Amino acid sequence: MGIKRTLFPESSRTLPGKRYISLTLRGLHLVGVAGVAGLFLFQLPFEQWRFYGLLALVSGVLMMAVEIWGDGVWLFQLRGQAVLLKLVLLAVALIWPGTAAFNFVLIVLISAFFSHAPGKIRYYSLWHGEVVKALRTADGRIRDSGQL
Repeated sequence: MGIKRTLFPESSRTLPGKRYISLTLRGLHLVGVAGVAGLFLFQLPFEQWRFYGLLALVSGVLMMAVEIWGDGVWLFQLRGQAVLLKLVLLAVALIWPGTAAFNFVLIVLISAFFSHAPGKIRYYSLWHGEVVKALRTADGRIRDSGQL
């Protein structure tokens, strides 16, 4: 099975308990991000925020994996692209510590916006120039993305 087939299956994959898995991961992620604030806002020593950084990292990667595994259409939607932007901002903050506090606040604001934005924004695809809740097959049929 190629990467294209893995990312964009013929029909979306379902994950039993996905809603509860996502809610749990999101809660853990918020705890991790709150703890990492110690680094970005208060320059706390590594030992004081290490656990929270690991929690934020692992839960964030798992949340992305859950979304991408269901259907890679998430990568084309603004909600997925916002996550990728947040990762870039995080990398910039770690490379240039002088930007850390600003970038951390910007990451939190982006998160808040996309968590509560209407579907026409979250599911909008810059690539397609329209709201995309499913990708089309080569013959023009819309594949279910499981995001109704």
